[in-house]
Amino acid sequence: MPTSPADSPRSRSGALTADKVIDAAVALTVERGLDNWTLRQLAAAIGAYPAVVYHHVGDRDAVVCAVLDRVVGQLELPDDRLGWQEWFSALLAALREVLRKHPGTARRMAAFGPSVEAAAPTLDRGVRILLDAGFGEESPLAYTLLTATACQFVALEDDRNCSPALRLNNTEEYAGYRQRDDLPGMAAQGRAMHRLLTDPEQAAGYHAKLFDAAVGRCLEGLACRLAQLQSS
Repeated sequence: MPTSPADSPRSRSGALTADKVIDAAVALTVERGLDNWTLRQLAAAIGAYPAVVYHHVGDRDAVVCAVLDRVVGQLELPDDRLGWQEWFSALLAALREVLRKHPGTARRMAAFGPSVEAAAPTLDRGVRILLDAGFGEESPLAYTLLTATACQFVALEDDRNCSPALRLNNTEEYAGYRQRDDLPGMAAQGRAMHRLLTDPEQAAGYHAKLFDAAVGRCLEGLACRLAQLQSS
């Protein structure tokens, strides 16, 4: 049966807005990952032609930037009354939770970050907290170190989840070295990998533990640096 003009994508596009286009792009990102949908698929999801997406938002890079801004907008900032280390621990834990719900956004965030407008509330608060703690002119660097580290470890988690067979093969290969007395470093790594293979609870919590360790060591290193700054 022929499609009537009233049912065509072109005729329905008049009701679309930029917010609706971005809503659909965020939904596709949750479902498929940021890098696994095209503008044509996005247009199909909203019942329009790709030209309508260009008209309301722009090219794919513009849509991706809008998705990042929307994701960052979901982040709730911790209580200002927390100490600087506790504040960043809470912030980055919340950031991981938001980014993990939107696969692929962490890698893009690590490389480019959101727009200045979207980043401003978190960045302003975070750098101000570091200024108040005593980091001085190193405050922006400390902020970037912490947020980039968090994004990179979430990106690592995203990548590994996309290739479970390869991850399992590598883990099994490393586990095979666990009794190599001639290679004590590899043996220690092998025992750790063997525990992941044989203990489902450890395996399930591995990435969260790795993330917490990375953030924790960064915070400890910055605390040491702060002590140096305060003693100089």
